[in-house]
Amino acid sequence: MLLTDFVLHKSFTSSEFDGVITMEIGAGTGLVGLAQARVARRIFITDRGNHILDNCLANVRLNSSMLKFDEAKVHVRELDWKMSWPPPVGTHDASDPSSIYSWSSSEIEEAEQATLLFAADVIYSDNLTDMFFDAVRQLMSRGAKKVLYLTLEKRYNFSLDELDVVPNGYKHFRSFFAVQDGCGGKDNATSKPGLVGEQVDLARVPQYIREYNRGKDLEMWKLMYWPD
Repeated sequence: MLLTDFVLHKSFTSSEFDGVITMEIGAGTGLVGLAQARVARRIFITDRGNHILDNCLANVRLNSSMLKFDEAKVHVRELDWKMSWPPPVGTHDASDPSSIYSWSSSEIEEAEQATLLFAADVIYSDNLTDMFFDAVRQLMSRGAKKVLYLTLEKRYNFSLDELDVVPNGYKHFRSFFAVQDGCGGKDNATSKPGLVGEQVDLARVPQYIREYNRGKDLEMWKLMYWPD
């Protein structure tokens, strides 16, 4: 819900996110995408599995009138991180309900022109984190220059390697990007190539949605692709 608050705040206070092509990755219920649909030119809401995508599509249809957006500009599509980017081109088959979530070649081309990406609560397994960042790097290296806003909550477990309670998967997550220095460049050469990140100050993001607690373990990162 933190990322939804951020999108709402941007739409209330600036035109930065207006009229842009946007993709939500690992959408779940699609809440972030629905908030952005109010101002976006096109929004791709993506996840994996028919039951999740069916729920996303239902949420689009249920909320379009209340949030005042055109359903036609919202595409719910399957994006399997195991297959990275681009996704396979499919065909719409009336006998196969799942085909409505397949991509056309023109949609892939349009998605690559997205300038804004969102991902919330996608960091919880090292294996999935690997696949997520592989897909993200492939997508961000193509087409228009993109910015990814990502939120996560640190989850703590006891580590046998470190003999301490540590945030599970957080160190692995941080290995995928360099932190931006004061001059706008990378501050180290140890991260995997291609991404540079800047942590967002949550004190500057008002809490419009009251149904969650903002604990100290919530973080938001702004990630950009930095060509080698």
